[in-house]
Amino acid sequence: MELTMTQENEKKRILEDIAREKVQQIKKFYTHLFIYSIGVAIFVSKKYFGLPLNFWPINFINSFFMWCWTFIIAVQAIKLFMKDQFLGKNWEERKIQEIMEKENTNKQNWE
Repeated sequence: MELTMTQENEKKRILEDIAREKVQQIKKFYTHLFIYSIGVAIFVSKKYFGLPLNFWPINFINSFFMWCWTFIIAVQAIKLFMKDQFLGKNWEERKIQEIMEKENTNKQNWE
């Protein structure tokens, strides 16, 4: 009885650690997204409204920089929010079932 309680407590602690890590990743992503939105606002102000924002850190924000930054944000979002949907446990189980069904169908066809 004592052993199972210890195992349950250990599982609960591990799940809490995983949840905390996920929350930290989401927090970092939203912070990065906020900074990105400020960068987009500055880029649009420079590019389309012609504001003279040509001091040191701002003068490096150009189209290439914004495309790269957008790609990085998109990759982060996919890794954070869609990773489990595409390559998670459910996906693995569905694929295994699909392959097993194909194998069973092929065996039945040859018999």
